[in-house]
Amino acid sequence: MTAPGRALVPRVVPPLSIGSRRAIHPFERSLYLYRRTWLVLASGFFEPLFYLFAIGFGIGSLVGTLPGPDGQPVPYAMFVAPALLASSSMNGAIFEVTFNVYGKLRWDKVYDAMLATPLAVGDIAVGEIAWALFRGLLYATGFVLVIVFVNAAVTPLIRSPLFVLAIPAAILIGFAFASVGMAATTYARGWQDFDLIQLVLQPLFLFSGTFFPISTFPAPIQLLVQLTPLYHGVELIRSLSLGVVGPQLLVHVVYLLAMGVVGLLIVARRLDRLLLK
Repeated sequence: MTAPGRALVPRVVPPLSIGSRRAIHPFERSLYLYRRTWLVLASGFFEPLFYLFAIGFGIGSLVGTLPGPDGQPVPYAMFVAPALLASSSMNGAIFEVTFNVYGKLRWDKVYDAMLATPLAVGDIAVGEIAWALFRGLLYATGFVLVIVFVNAAVTPLIRSPLFVLAIPAAILIGFAFASVGMAATTYARGWQDFDLIQLVLQPLFLFSGTFFPISTFPAPIQLLVQLTPLYHGVELIRSLSLGVVGPQLLVHVVYLLAMGVVGLLIVARRLDRLLLK
C-alpha cells in the first residue's frame, strides 16, 4: 500500500527504451547458467591461440616481414597477433548472440517469460549484448595476456604501450558485432539461416587484412574491404600494438560505435515487434 500523497511509480519501462538498470538481470541469468559450464567459455580462448602459433609462427617463419599500418616492415607474427585478437572478439560476440539468443527467442521462450516481469525489450537487448561483451572481454583479456607473455619471453609482438588499449578496442569490436549479430538473429527463420551468417563471417576473417595486407588486392577490392567492419577492428588494434597514431584511429572507433548503436536500435525494435505483437 502506498503512502498518502505519494504517486504510484510505474513498474513497466516503455517497450522501446534502450535499457534501464533492470538490464542487469538478463546478464545475471547468463552468468548464473555459465558458472557450472565455464569450460564452454574457456574454449573460445584457444582458437586464436592456435592460429597464432600455427600461422603467426609456423607460416611466419616462411613469410618474414610485411608492411604495417604506417608502411614500415613488421615481423609476420607481430602483424597477425593483433588481427587475431580482433577476429576473436568478432567470433565470440557473434556466437553468443546467434545460436544462444535464437534458442531463447524461438524455442525456450525465455524472453516471453522475462516480459512477464517489469523487464522491457530494451532491457533484454542490453542485457544480452552486455553478456556477449563480457564473454568477449574474457577472450580478449586471456589472449592479451598470452601476447604479453610471448612478447616478453619468446619474441616481440608489441611495439607500443598503447597496446594496453587493445582490450577496450576489443570490447568495441564485440559491441559492434554483437548488436548487428543479434539484429540478424531476430530475422532468422530457422537454424539453417545461421549458415548465411557464417557465409559472411568467413570472408571477413580471411580477407580483412588478418593474414596479409589488403594492398595485395586490386584497388576496387581494397575499397570494398575498407568498408567492412572487421577491417576497421583489425586496423584499430594493429595500430595500437605498433604505436601508429593518427586520425584513422578515430575513423575506426566511430565506424564500430555507430555500427553497434544502429544494431542495438534494430534489436530493440525487432524484439518489440516479435514479443509484443
